[in-house]
Amino acid sequence: MYRDPGCGCCEQWAAHVERDMDAQVAAVDSTDMAALKAERGVPRGLSSCHTMVVDGYVIEGHVPAEAIARLLRERPVGVAGLAVPGMPLGSPGMEADGRRQAYDVFAFGPGGQRVFASYP
Repeated sequence: MYRDPGCGCCEQWAAHVERDMDAQVAAVDSTDMAALKAERGVPRGLSSCHTMVVDGYVIEGHVPAEAIARLLRERPVGVAGLAVPGMPLGSPGMEADGRRQAYDVFAFGPGGQRVFASYP
């Protein structure tokens, strides 16, 4: 997981992934996240605060572990990664006093962009 060194929610999201996927997330601090996202093909409108690469897929932002697991299980054609744009309240790593915002997880890649999962 690549993250800005000043971001704290990234570590909370990584803990969610480690717990719910029984995996380890290595954090790498980067001072030029915009360049890293461009290199990895993250569409500008889908960017968030951290970027992870797992099994060849790009995971952008506060994507729930269950969506990542589904991506790895299904391996849909034309999908390079998943993204949750921005930092919606209630998404993994952005829990705040029980407040929640509805948000979508977008699949992106050569096949375009589409909603992969929705969280009300």
